[in-house]
Amino acid sequence: MTAKILASAHDGAVDVVFEKVSKRFPDGTLGVDNVDLTCDAGRITVFVGPSGCGKTTSLRMINRMIEPTDGRILIGDNDAAGLNESELRRGIGYVIQNAGLFPHRNILDNIATVPMLLGVRRNAARLEAAELLERVGLDPSLGRKYPYQLSGGQQQRVGVARALAANPPVLLMDEPFSAVDPVVRLDLQNELLRLQRDIGKTIIFVTHDMDEAIRLADHIVVFQKGGTIAQADTPEKLLTQPVNAFVRDFTGDSGVKWLSLMGTAGLSISREFLSTAHSGSTHTDRWRLAVDEANRAAGWLRPGQPHGTELIPCRRTFVIGADPMRSVLDSALLSPAGYAVAVDADGVVLGLTDISALEPSISAHRERVNV
Repeated sequence: MTAKILASAHDGAVDVVFEKVSKRFPDGTLGVDNVDLTCDAGRITVFVGPSGCGKTTSLRMINRMIEPTDGRILIGDNDAAGLNESELRRGIGYVIQNAGLFPHRNILDNIATVPMLLGVRRNAARLEAAELLERVGLDPSLGRKYPYQLSGGQQQRVGVARALAANPPVLLMDEPFSAVDPVVRLDLQNELLRLQRDIGKTIIFVTHDMDEAIRLADHIVVFQKGGTIAQADTPEKLLTQPVNAFVRDFTGDSGVKWLSLMGTAGLSISREFLSTAHSGSTHTDRWRLAVDEANRAAGWLRPGQPHGTELIPCRRTFVIGADPMRSVLDSALLSPAGYAVAVDADGVVLGLTDISALEPSISAHRERVNV
């Protein structure tokens, strides 16, 4: 019932509003102090701050895993305190570190857990689970496997799929990517952004990592010791207009971070040094990117290296128009040739560029913020 009430407010997105919310624990510790905050429908709000500042406590008060001492939390038009706890939690997606999958259930049944609790027949729930696997970028054939048979990154994707299975209006994510290696973490961040473009959920995400917050957030809430909010703003304003020394120190050097906010639409790219099996004799004095029959990156060819010999892997590409300039920098720095590889949303190679292509955007930004 609760899931239907929440979902009816807006198909896939509702505001989450904190009204003077506080939490004092039995030992007297004040975990959250008088928080007023609106997490906008259909946007990603990221809670950041040092350990013990109240960000996870605030997140868990939304689905009443922790009860507020004072104030109230509204989910759409509903006061969370007036809703049945179990039904409330089934109506809100929740993703935690290490995915939290049931080890004795296969992947399909893990994803289908909440729909079956809500009365969906098992076969129908499994069919929807298979579709969700594809939606989070996994092969549906993984559905028959068990969590221990999947990598950490795959398990986290399954955790996201499970959280979305009941089509919740709100998705809570408590440091979901912190336990995986940096390369997988970036892939998961990209996947979340791609998914959000499709589903438009209200996502509230907790992290210690300011770079992750800037990459993902429409709105960032910086908590400080004592459970109060130091600043709640867009990533741009946090970087350019920190309200105090704490926020400035926590956000850190904004130079590289700004690249996460600059778009790549219109970036100049070239197809000059792309190489197929039929053009292996050209540009032999330069690094070339070999592409396969589907025009996807196969690997790098050293100067003078012919086709048919071992390639150096292409470790990072960027989706032009979707990924930020930071991804261009990552792709170029991870390339043995110093070139960033531009692809479309399907991974088809569009061309190459280098770090010098970032200069116009950086110069425009420098003028805008008077650096």
